[in-house]
Amino acid sequence: MDRRPIGRREFLQRNAMGIGGVALAWMLHQEQARATSGDAPRAPRSYDLLAKAPAIAPRAEAMISLFMHGGPAHMDLLDPKPELQRMSGSEYAGDIQYSFVNRASKKLLGSPWKFAAHGQSGTEVSELLPHFAGIVDRACVIRSMHTGFNGHEVSIRYQHSGIPAVTGRPTLGSWITYGLGCETRDLPAYLVLSDPGGHPVDGTHNWSSGWMPPLFQGTVLRAREPRILNLDPPPRLAGRLQRQNLALLERLNAEFQERHPGEADLEARIASYELASRMQTAATEALDISRETEATHRMYGLDQDETREYGTRCLIARRLIERGVRFVQLFLGGQPWDTHSHLASNLPSICRKTDQPAAALVKDLAQRGLLDTTLVHWGGEIGRLPVTEAHGNENEVGRDHNGQGFSIWLAGGGVRPGMTFGSTDEVGHRAVENVVTPNDLQATILRLFGIDHEQLIYHHNGQPQTLTAGRPSRIVEEILA
Repeated sequence: MDRRPIGRREFLQRNAMGIGGVALAWMLHQEQARATSGDAPRAPRSYDLLAKAPAIAPRAEAMISLFMHGGPAHMDLLDPKPELQRMSGSEYAGDIQYSFVNRASKKLLGSPWKFAAHGQSGTEVSELLPHFAGIVDRACVIRSMHTGFNGHEVSIRYQHSGIPAVTGRPTLGSWITYGLGCETRDLPAYLVLSDPGGHPVDGTHNWSSGWMPPLFQGTVLRAREPRILNLDPPPRLAGRLQRQNLALLERLNAEFQERHPGEADLEARIASYELASRMQTAATEALDISRETEATHRMYGLDQDETREYGTRCLIARRLIERGVRFVQLFLGGQPWDTHSHLASNLPSICRKTDQPAAALVKDLAQRGLLDTTLVHWGGEIGRLPVTEAHGNENEVGRDHNGQGFSIWLAGGGVRPGMTFGSTDEVGHRAVENVVTPNDLQATILRLFGIDHEQLIYHHNGQPQTLTAGRPSRIVEEILA
């Protein structure tokens, strides 16, 4: 039996005390965020997730992002184009940038689906989104998003991190949790609900904290149950033995602090280990959707095969926000909205999976009094072209990428409900009125949280950095309530 003394890190590696994978990762994020090498100068700066008051009166306190990787076809969903319908089958006279030239066509394709006005606002919505049509008076549809890039990764990074194409920068969730901390000390501030089909395109870059401490990185929950492995301690470690182990770790930490009195952040580091213990209760309760009513399950579509999985994650997102988590993101495996072919079957399929759960999330937040302070975002990184790809074969017709103009929607969190904003041209190719860039959207979201996007600064390599990176950005005041 090895009787040599062991240090804190080795103790943690050898005996996790029954702490679940997410809890352990969260602890180590905080440890890495605060730890410094032995020969490094001790700096007064420290990083934590204690709740912080914003400089400006906030409207939003939390955010749920329903990110739709691949580029939803806006002219088939949220941006009706009568002129495109009239000209369908004719040649488009404008210039087009294609991603797949060998499959390209200039034949305009009117939407195969009908639009109708809904709600008191009269917002027109496609028949593919009947559930969103039911909550359209609670949402703001932006029809003039513009990245200027057709590629997926370049636009994803622009949407999440503020600069097109560049990797290694913190994402929106990281900036918000860096600026505001978290309202709960029992759960991570930034949680990612992944898809059973795997990671989305661009993988972990979607929730990276970049050059910020990993404390501000998205913590990923497993796509299937159990969403946190080993959350409950094994029988051999439960109860008294676990308490003894935690007490030993506390003593090791105290001894370390006594040997290194200049390390002022150690108390916070010790608290991070205590978080893991609290998570054993808090996370178990937050993820237990069996506590919800049967009516709530039906509202999210948990009684249907097509909507059960995504509906479960939307319901968990609401439960997390309800318990003080600051930022939650839901991703889809791969990029299912990337409808290069078989538009007639692929687009209705992904709509059936996501439409009812997304609408239920907004309704549920509203009926619980949470929508006023929770911002819900729905949208992808790009849209689709108004011309056909693989023209000539009705079964294979699709649409190529389009970053020149597309649609998203926002609800709650201080956004004006029941309105549309901006527009694309007559066929839906380019944003032409009230153009909104990802930097504009980022500046607006931060403003809703009470943050000035130019004043939220993180120093990296001695240089001040912001989410919008000094790029032209405006707060879209017109959509604020």
